[in-house]
Amino acid sequence: MFRGKFKHNLDEKGRLSLPSKFREVLRVRYGTETLIITNMPECLVVYPVSEWKKLEERLLNLPFGMREAREFLRYFLGSAEECEPDKQGRILIPQTLREEIQVEREVVLLGMLTYFEIWNPKALFERFEKIKSNFDDILQVLNPYLEGGRPVSS
Repeated sequence: MFRGKFKHNLDEKGRLSLPSKFREVLRVRYGTETLIITNMPECLVVYPVSEWKKLEERLLNLPFGMREAREFLRYFLGSAEECEPDKQGRILIPQTLREEIQVEREVVLLGMLTYFEIWNPKALFERFEKIKSNFDDILQVLNPYLEGGRPVSS
């Protein structure tokens, strides 16, 4: 599973060196290093191909007639690109995606179990500050899931 937070710099061509722990997860758990990268509003998300295929199956269930579903798919899938690390373990972050999250050089990678995120360091710091100030409320909402139960509907 992808875990941890890593600061890295993009090279002059926009390539990102994957942390060795992430490369090991790709090799051992997924047997491949092929990745799919796309954007979310605040960060980029990177999935191993097998996890991406599971996500695509769930996306097929979205109601196409619903405007929000189409908008989500346009934004999320419209920028999705397959990438394969080179022999040095680097992936090329497309220019359009670098612009989307406003990064030029420094990025932060966050392991999110079955995928990882790529953040602008300033945006991640701001997000973490918001999370810290609301952590107790967030934990209260999630606690039923963490304890293996289901939340009680009001």
